[in-house]
Amino acid sequence: MKPQGTSQAGSAGGDRKAPADRDDTVLGFNRNIFYAGLVSFLTDTSTKMVYSIMPLFLMSLGASKTTLSVIEGIAESTAALVKAASGFYSDRIGRNKPFMVIGYAVTAIVTPIYAMVTSPLQVLGLRFVERFGKGVRTAPRDSLVAGSATTGDMGRSFGLHKAMDNSGAILGPLLAFALLQVLPEDYRSVFLLAAIPAVVGVLAILLLIREAAKPKESLYRRFRFRDFPRRYYLLLGIVFLFTLGNSTDALLIVKANEVGVKVAYIPLVYLVFNVVSVLLSIPIGRHSDRIGRERVLVFGYLVYAAVYFGFGYTQDVRAIFVLFAAYGLYSAATDGIQKAFVSDLLDANKQGTGLGIYNAMLGLTLLPASIIAGVLYDRVDSSVPFYFGAVTATLAALLMAVFFHLNRTKAAAA
Repeated sequence: MKPQGTSQAGSAGGDRKAPADRDDTVLGFNRNIFYAGLVSFLTDTSTKMVYSIMPLFLMSLGASKTTLSVIEGIAESTAALVKAASGFYSDRIGRNKPFMVIGYAVTAIVTPIYAMVTSPLQVLGLRFVERFGKGVRTAPRDSLVAGSATTGDMGRSFGLHKAMDNSGAILGPLLAFALLQVLPEDYRSVFLLAAIPAVVGVLAILLLIREAAKPKESLYRRFRFRDFPRRYYLLLGIVFLFTLGNSTDALLIVKANEVGVKVAYIPLVYLVFNVVSVLLSIPIGRHSDRIGRERVLVFGYLVYAAVYFGFGYTQDVRAIFVLFAAYGLYSAATDGIQKAFVSDLLDANKQGTGLGIYNAMLGLTLLPASIIAGVLYDRVDSSVPFYFGAVTATLAALLMAVFFHLNRTKAAAA
């Protein structure tokens, strides 16, 4: 029996591929999807080795906390703007692999150069270039995953990618921590060693990933807003509302510390979040293939609302660990599911463009979201930004429920 959800693979995005031959799979996943996940795991291991110690390195160069924020804001905004363009051009030429090679190679090249910088301004330049590379690769990579997914397997496929990406986010900081135990405050050596997994990731793209070329007659040559279905824009609107209350995770860390979690234990609570997300991403992605993306997203948004309300309310250190675990559940139930939903709603020749716009919107919305949260935290009360996030998440869940009801009613009437 087909699930009642309207967002199942193949329901809106054109015909999906039939199940692949065993020779074209790795551990039950399409080879492109598995190796794209492996590349993300390797690269995220590398980047998290760098990012976990970059604030300390910058302060050793004399940077202020304001400088840290400016560097990160410029870097992330750059990536957001590039994602839309790279997604469109990958659709235009019908190829994803070249963009992935260029984007991941930029990270592999930039990473060891951090070991040579002598000023925060140089770090800003390198972060700008590295985030530009991330912008180039993100939408084409997501398009490759979507285009390689078999019938009814979209959520599970993006779940695998999310799990492998978060696994790198776990391993990277642990490796950096271990290296600094052997090489105290030798940040430059860590940067040099961090380049190794990034380089291996680029080699994996070149040697293991196959281009999923599209017929020339179906290529998306010219962007027009009317080429995308109304449901796609409605989904973007709901995600925008949710993201407006989804500020930087740094506030969760600050709140945990204020409640009483010692600095030495902060990495542990964040590790709890990542481990839960890794363990649940594939099962929840598979579940969304069966019951519909909307239902899973409603659940994920409500979990987020509960978690943020908890952060705003609690003064109990033990509750912080529980909240971070629940935050991992939210992550598993939303990040990959939203990408799968976007892919479901689009024709195969427009998935790169659509995913690029989606990723760009997320990145650009995080800037006002962080500003709103920061102002509320500093000028009103430390609990208010979390209550604000809980409210926007609850509204997004209600809108998603309406979205599901309208789609189901329309499908029943057809």
